[in-house]
Amino acid sequence: MTTQQTTAGEDASAEASGVSEMSTFARHVSALLERTEYRCCDKGEDLEDIYRLRYKSYRLSDMVPENPDHIIHDELDEAPNCYKFGVYVDGELISTLRIHHVCEATPQSPSNTVYGDILRPMLASGASFIDPSRFAADPDWSRVFPQIPYLTLRLAGMACFHFKAPYCLSTIREEHAGFYKRIYRSEQIGETRNYPGLNYQVVLYRADVAAIRERSFNRYPFFKSTAMEQRMLFAKPLHGELGPLTILPTAKYFRDAA
Repeated sequence: MTTQQTTAGEDASAEASGVSEMSTFARHVSALLERTEYRCCDKGEDLEDIYRLRYKSYRLSDMVPENPDHIIHDELDEAPNCYKFGVYVDGELISTLRIHHVCEATPQSPSNTVYGDILRPMLASGASFIDPSRFAADPDWSRVFPQIPYLTLRLAGMACFHFKAPYCLSTIREEHAGFYKRIYRSEQIGETRNYPGLNYQVVLYRADVAAIRERSFNRYPFFKSTAMEQRMLFAKPLHGELGPLTILPTAKYFRDAA
């Protein structure tokens, strides 16, 4: 929460300036992005680390009850349409995000669990969504790097482009809605409800990817990525093949080519 408020202040100043060149805020995010790597975590110590990071982050704000294992994990982590990521800066795990690609064939997702009455008819009509969840940032690193939410949520945008999903969902605390409305022009489509295992209620927002794409790229060029980066993050390895251990961001190639 503190992280989002800090970066939001910088971002609002950048928008108010109206300059066409990259803002100071965007330069700060882009500079940190060059020290960043993403890891898709399916097993081993990396996966255990992100489960522990979720717990560390959520317990600080009393978002979840205590548990003796000090991890946050649920059955949606094992869904076939689930991708779990660690975000590393200079080799240190600073944040994590879980992403579900939701369509009629693979409807498993946090938002569909709570708002199925709203989303299932959309899925039946052919809609598809990217549903990011379990965002967690290391509270120690959040004080050092207020850019963390942007580095992390960049993954959700890349998922939208890779899967050609027209909408991105956000099942969030109501007090965080301002961030999503400003950055993604998200609109509320679901009322306040309980979410299993959380100590607070959530609301459902939806962003129209096509409607905000060019605006987002112009104001936040660090959101850009190549198709290769997207494939490395989200394409499932063929049987017997190993996926990439780490993926380096590619936004800088668009800047260098400009």
